[in-house]
Amino acid sequence: MTKPSLPELLHAAVTAVGGTERPGQVTMAEAVEEAIDGGSHLLVQAGTGTGKSLGYLVPALAQGERVVVATATLALQRQLVERDLPRTVDALHPQLRRRPEFAMLKGRSNYLCLHRLHEGVPQDEEEGLFDQFEAAAPTSRLGQDLLRMRDWADETETGDRDDLTPGVSDRAWSQVSVSSRECLGASKCAYGTECFAEMARERAKLSEVVVTNHALLAIDAIEGAPVLPQHEVLIVDEAHELVSRVTGVATGELTPGQVSRAVRRAAKLVNEKAADQLQTASEGFERLMELALPGRLEEIPEDLGYALMALRDACRTVISAIGATRDKSVQDEDAVRKQALASVESVHDVAERITNGSEWDVVWYERHDRFGASLRVAPLSVAGLLREKLFADRSVILTSATLKLGGDFNGVGASLGLAPEGTEGEDVPQWKGVDVGSPFDYPRQGILYVAKHLARPARDGDRGDMLDELTELIQAAGGRTLGLFSSMRAAQLAAEELRSRIPEYPILLQGEETLGELIKNFAADPETCLFGTLSLWQGVDVPGPSCQLVVMDKIPFPRPDDPLMSARQKAVEEAGGNGFMAVAATHAALLMAQGAGRLVRASGDRGVVAVLDQRLATARYGSYLKASLPDFWFTTDRNQVRKSLAAIDAAARRTESEGD
Repeated sequence: MTKPSLPELLHAAVTAVGGTERPGQVTMAEAVEEAIDGGSHLLVQAGTGTGKSLGYLVPALAQGERVVVATATLALQRQLVERDLPRTVDALHPQLRRRPEFAMLKGRSNYLCLHRLHEGVPQDEEEGLFDQFEAAAPTSRLGQDLLRMRDWADETETGDRDDLTPGVSDRAWSQVSVSSRECLGASKCAYGTECFAEMARERAKLSEVVVTNHALLAIDAIEGAPVLPQHEVLIVDEAHELVSRVTGVATGELTPGQVSRAVRRAAKLVNEKAADQLQTASEGFERLMELALPGRLEEIPEDLGYALMALRDACRTVISAIGATRDKSVQDEDAVRKQALASVESVHDVAERITNGSEWDVVWYERHDRFGASLRVAPLSVAGLLREKLFADRSVILTSATLKLGGDFNGVGASLGLAPEGTEGEDVPQWKGVDVGSPFDYPRQGILYVAKHLARPARDGDRGDMLDELTELIQAAGGRTLGLFSSMRAAQLAAEELRSRIPEYPILLQGEETLGELIKNFAADPETCLFGTLSLWQGVDVPGPSCQLVVMDKIPFPRPDDPLMSARQKAVEEAGGNGFMAVAATHAALLMAQGAGRLVRASGDRGVVAVLDQRLATARYGSYLKASLPDFWFTTDRNQVRKSLAAIDAAARRTESEGD
């Protein structure tokens, strides 16, 4: 029997999911097939509506090797496992003559821990374990969540937190889950044979396609202990998020609360001398943190250096002591010991990392109104780590609607540790970038409007003219507005002001309800507007007349006092590059491309992306940012844009009244 061709397989899969074949999808599938066959790497930009998940799943399933697909968001993981993979596997079965198995794999703390559920939680103040079900009042929210989880544990097959609906608070979940450091290990645990996390890993080992998240992919790369099963092909979807997710996993944090928790957990298990040493070091660290001012520490101050060395050494002593002592009077001693060790080891590792002082790390203080001060450390860049760990021994496909910034892939490539496309050399990963376009006709479906007449935005300055402009645009659009703000404070101020100016258009504000509820309510009523910040720039998918105006209050450059971004910018400048373009402009371009992508989600969508920041039209870097956005029709004419919005609103109202 001849091997079925890729176009035949793609046609079968597209038909099965009820979609239509698109030229971009075919181009993408061919490029993925070529990269896998050649053992090379591919960056592929596929605009909204391309059908990119089938564009990579079909060639990946056809080649027959194990594939790991990593996504940034839970929504896409679900879509893959619940919709795209089952239908694609069914559709390809007659031609492939096999039915590839697939599974989802997450980090251990995402799964219910039966030991925690049945034996209780190690308590910081008391010896042994306490029964969290007895401790929580049954009428309290926590008590109700715990009782619901106990019932759910008897019926769930996966133990996966995301399968529990409605969900529970982080506090409730922490009572029935463990981190990988706290886990006793299947062989030592009374519930090892029934363990949900272990079952998920076993399913992954037996599957041809494993769907996971960027965080687990990062842990697999950074920590050296393989979490994911051996695989020949890695597909990273939502790849524009990868660098920030890997940076997040590689970031360490120390807070006084975390250190005192480690002290309390260890005190019962070690001799008095070791416990006192850690207590004294903890108090010294806490005193310093009370005086900590936010900002980067280019040099570690002497007093902080001493405090961290004292913490590191005390943690080492305690870790040795915990390993050497056994106390049968402590109920379920192994679980208590494991939790204490996990707490002390995490404090030790961060204290040691900052004390060692790598030139590739950035250290800074942060202050939070609710949680107080924290000391943080993050890698200056994850490019070297990704080049070494991500692109070795497998073919890697990275895809997103936004990978091409300023007209090429080299900016995103450099952040991933890749040399410019076409660079030859030993140990240089070979890759190519392909832009398969979008099925949408952007110049006809959308307008990019820059409010060139507004004053240049100053940091924390009064922006009365911007609020006037925003009010008039919303009125012209008849509501239907997604407001993307560069800070939460700006979103709150705008919502407050416009609620009193134009009460006829309800304004929803991020943080006032869950994101899912806000998006649902925004989509349900065309006159409603939704204002918010970062997660809205990339998390909203509302096709149709409810979202016909997307407003950005200003170009979303990183804050000048962001310690990590400013350190990265400085490092590029010291190496002879343009730090502003490589770091700040790239960051802004990526967010703006994601934000502008909220407007056109279907072939019938029409609307305006309005940027209320004159710099997009007047500054030198404006052309780079514009080249990163969809190819909308461009104008700075405020009267023209109001007429266009009014016409789009009138057309939507006609359609709505015909539908009634």
